[in-house]
Amino acid sequence: MAIKICGLTTPETLDAALDAGADFVGAVVFPKSPRHIAPDRAAGLFERARGRAKIVAVTVDADDALLDEIARTLKPDFIQLHGAETPVRAEWARAVTGAGMIKALPIRRGDDFAAADEWDYHADHLMFDAKPPEGAVLPGGVGHRFDWTLLGDRVFRHPWFLAGGLDPDNVGEALRITGAPMVDVSSGVESAPGVKDAGRIAAFIQNARRT
Repeated sequence: MAIKICGLTTPETLDAALDAGADFVGAVVFPKSPRHIAPDRAAGLFERARGRAKIVAVTVDADDALLDEIARTLKPDFIQLHGAETPVRAEWARAVTGAGMIKALPIRRGDDFAAADEWDYHADHLMFDAKPPEGAVLPGGVGHRFDWTLLGDRVFRHPWFLAGGLDPDNVGEALRITGAPMVDVSSGVESAPGVKDAGRIAAFIQNARRT
């Protein structure tokens, strides 16, 4: 079981995630998000995580200049693609940044998994997240979940993340239903949008581990 705590913006909550045993920690580099953190600020903050957890830069259709800045300053282990990026774009980003690729795929119905067939060959990890409501500004991090039974007995080439609407109270149920090898949480461990709660982070990781 690998656990990612995403959208961290303060030393206190980053330390809470690290001390509780998070395997991945995420910096959201997307100005429309309440969890946005600029690459230079993220670089200073997340350096304390290097060697303790994998550092993930979460992006949404980032342009070449932003990807270059992220690579030079934050030096992430992975870049998470959370927009309308193509596999070709992912391979380009991997080549120029040297980072691994996580691709988030929005899910509402069973046929939404069709994109996974192609992405499974281009991403190190897939992430299945709830498809946001029509007209939503954010592609994720809105606290919505999809029907976990849709994952059924699906098999993928690499370990994959379950995301979307997870929190300390339901992560155990989610893992029992899906058998997910990895989980990702952001809004589910917050006291307000963009405000992480150290106690909820610890509880989420503890409850996921004991499942």
